Amino acid sequence: MSVSDWRGAPPVIVDTNVLIGQWMTELTGGGPMHILDGMRGGALAFVVCEVLVAEYRHVLLRPKVQQRHEQTEPVVDAFLEHLAQRATVLEPAPGHPSPDPGDQMLWDLLCARDDLHLVTIDKLLLKDRRMRGRVVTPEAFAVAWLQRDTR
Repeated sequence: MSVSDWRGAPPVIVDTNVLIGQWMTELTGGGPMHILDGMRGGALAFVVCEVLVAEYRHVLLRPKVQQRHEQTEPVVDAFLEHLAQRATVLEPAPGHPSPDPGDQMLWDLLCARDDLHLVTIDKLLLKDRRMRGRVVTPEAFAVAWLQRDTR
């Protein structure tokens, strides 16, 4: 099976932990990463803010992370520029406190629009009852929304 599209999927915010994990898995030949593929190919609507893109870059260029993915700074920048060109850029809207204080920016971005979903593996964010149904794991999001080509 191959990915056909994300027909009907709500726009998403992709947490740094998901984006980095999917990119690094792809680089090491770990298999297709459907959320990342959808983002790059324009099939999956996603939202970023300037701070989130800066966080993606900061984490990708950490020495230990960069040593694992073995990509140069220009390659990382080109990857992020490609993604940013396909994203909707929003300003975070101050909302209620995040269950994980280190992720307040993601929480505020999620509060910017009612139709957004956050794809994350952060257990604190996933447990919050106020956003239940809008904060999901990558696996749950793919099960709910990924349309597969079965030809």
